[in-house]
Amino acid sequence: MGGINWSELFPGRWSPVIFISYIALFINQGILVTWSQRSGRYEYNIVAVVLMTEVLKLVISTTLYCKDNSILTLLQETKKNKKVLLLYMIPALLYCLYNNLAFVNLARFDPTTYYILLQLRVVLTGIIFQVIFNKKLSATQWFSLVILTVGCMIKHFDTHVLGTEFHVDIFLLLILVQTTCSCLAGVYNEYLLKRQGADIDIFIQNVFMYIDSIFCNIVVIVLLNIFTNDVSETLSNVEIGTFLQPKVILIMLNNSLVGIITSFFLKTLNSILKTFASAVELIFTAMLCWILFSIPVSTNTIVSIVMVSVAVLLYSKNPVQNAQPKEVAESEKLLV
Repeated sequence: MGGINWSELFPGRWSPVIFISYIALFINQGILVTWSQRSGRYEYNIVAVVLMTEVLKLVISTTLYCKDNSILTLLQETKKNKKVLLLYMIPALLYCLYNNLAFVNLARFDPTTYYILLQLRVVLTGIIFQVIFNKKLSATQWFSLVILTVGCMIKHFDTHVLGTEFHVDIFLLLILVQTTCSCLAGVYNEYLLKRQGADIDIFIQNVFMYIDSIFCNIVVIVLLNIFTNDVSETLSNVEIGTFLQPKVILIMLNNSLVGIITSFFLKTLNSILKTFASAVELIFTAMLCWILFSIPVSTNTIVSIVMVSVAVLLYSKNPVQNAQPKEVAESEKLLV
């Protein structure tokens, strides 16, 4: 078996920077969210913070585009590419469903079972990637994905789950829907960046994504108010002072950067490599939480680290071919 295929794994000079930044920002997000908790609870409204984060992403993307272009140009491009704007409603809606189903499923399943079932997204991403991009993954690539899935499952596995009764019901279907939403949204977002909207500036595509995302989140809030008949609960802890807390500001800023870097990741790399980056982030987060918050590293985590490392090594020897050099070069011009 040959060595690591660096040229296919990271096709451009900025690709390793994007890869490392993606992992670092997600690790930072996990640590910030843990830091913001008090006795396992949040002192701010999660729904409102998510919505405001999307607004912040829109502001940042608009500002970055208008650094070299005018607002009028942005409006003209939006009018010209209104079809792509509408297409971005698909990943925006899928991400919105994923975020809200997380609350529903966590209320039904214990965290261990929830996160184990959620790891099915690794294999699902491979299946959806093959269908949308019409690319057949090799046996080695599939083998590395399976090892990665098992490794991530072991990280969340708890022996007490074996002693609990497991029911196959509607909530199992919901978690499958949630997982599919996550995978389909990521791969379809990559499709829009590389195919349908390949000639559109990446920051304009981000603007499209966040406009649609804000719309979807507002619709969810309205529906929650209608069907729960409890406006006070949905909008509890929503005060200006909440968004001025240093912890909340850092969470929103970091999450905004995550959104921006993810678009560059999907444009220059691919969804399959993204699943490996997420697995690496999972391991580093566990290690840093042990250092910063004294959260113990279990035997499961150690086994998981080994399996994820083996999966990453296998995949790096035979990675999925990324975008063509011309596409990568054009994307990287925006980073300079």
